[in-house]
Amino acid sequence: MEASMGRPPIDRRPNEMLAHWLTRADMSNVEFARKVTARAVASGERNINPDESRVRRWLAGETPRAPVPALITDIISERLGLPLTCADLGLPGPRRPASVDSPDLPWQSGSTIDAIAHLTRSEIMLPHTRHSAEAAHVHRAERLLSPLQQWVTSKPSPLAERPTDHALSGRVGMRQVEDIRAITAMFRDADNRHGGALSRTAVIAQMSDANAMLDSCSYTEVTGRALFSAVADLGSVAGWMSFDAGMHKSAQRLFITALHAAAEGGDRAVGAHILQCMARQMSHLDHYEDALDLVALAQYGARRQISPATSSMLASLEARFHAILGNLDESERAAGQAEEIFDRINPAEEPVHMAFFDAAELSATVGVAHQIAANKSQGTHRTRRAEKSLSLMGHALSLRPEHRVRSKAFDHLGLARTHLAIGEVDGAQEETDTALELFGAISSKRVADRLIELHDEAEPFVSNSAIADMRSRIEHAVSGSAA
Repeated sequence: MEASMGRPPIDRRPNEMLAHWLTRADMSNVEFARKVTARAVASGERNINPDESRVRRWLAGETPRAPVPALITDIISERLGLPLTCADLGLPGPRRPASVDSPDLPWQSGSTIDAIAHLTRSEIMLPHTRHSAEAAHVHRAERLLSPLQQWVTSKPSPLAERPTDHALSGRVGMRQVEDIRAITAMFRDADNRHGGALSRTAVIAQMSDANAMLDSCSYTEVTGRALFSAVADLGSVAGWMSFDAGMHKSAQRLFITALHAAAEGGDRAVGAHILQCMARQMSHLDHYEDALDLVALAQYGARRQISPATSSMLASLEARFHAILGNLDESERAAGQAEEIFDRINPAEEPVHMAFFDAAELSATVGVAHQIAANKSQGTHRTRRAEKSLSLMGHALSLRPEHRVRSKAFDHLGLARTHLAIGEVDGAQEETDTALELFGAISSKRVADRLIELHDEAEPFVSNSAIADMRSRIEHAVSGSAA
């Protein structure tokens, strides 16, 4: 019966959330209508018999009457294997975002705002845990890459100017957006100086406050886009701090919601930056193919907005990941490309989130690629790669600003591992001593993980008393940091 399946809303708008999930479920309107009919019959509702035109009306904004929303939700949830609610599909039900444990969120502004609100509320209440079991729960491979590939074609949702009425809690202008950007810069500096764990909760709380402006304040379309972009960049810092603290599942969720915010802001540059953060996380967790795919996604998706610094950075990461995978010729090609593109950078024209990628960062990233390649090479090839690595990472250290404490620790660890690769025990010990000293001044699970890798790589030299002592000091430092 026609009347039992829908009623015209007062202000009909296309149901973008239902359209998103129907597309993800890979069902045509005809197939979907048949499944709703079958589910209704199985539930004893024989008067519900939608056709393809009815599904089109639902997608156009018609609200189906109960129990049709529940039937629709059950069908799509089962098809995708996700615990969706009616509200997730834009149908009558309590307001709640689609599961933020999944990378498959609708590319739609309201869903992005809800997801950030839900995530920041729950994240602020999380204990500061560094259990490595977190790493087992991150999404990877097709489960991660397939939803994120939609970023390439996503377009910002319509964002008409919101009226200033009593239902909204204030007017946001560009001054407030610039304030968020200034706070983001402050948190980035704190992360570089002290590691991510100390400020993580504070930056997530700030992200929650900024997201509240999106949800409850009025703003023009131009300001709204800028606000989404600012929230995305702030979210990238929150995700990065969580990653540095070893909270990998939380980091991934923050990165994904930040990527959605960047899409709503129409900011491909920030989106590419977030994807490179995710690539570094995947590499850290030994998911190297995923890391390379995320770099490729960033390169392709931001190709029309990409700056020389971003392009050089992505190429340098490509060099590192190819080296890890044993693609040594591809690694050297990408390293050369990164260095060539770097010469075209004009710092005054680069986005603020790329300020970290300076000559020191380029040298360090490419130097690590050569260090990894040295470990995978033999004879003169190993020597050549190791010498290149030592030169580049030494150059990086000579350029590092004093406040980049964590980066300097990574540089010294890279030098120690390169010395080990060519059997220079004294050099490895000296660089490790400096890295351990810097590690004592910061809180970074990532640096701890790199120390453990150095500890394991030094095992063949354990008969040397200096190396045995070095490994013992690494064990003491890492166990002490986890206490």
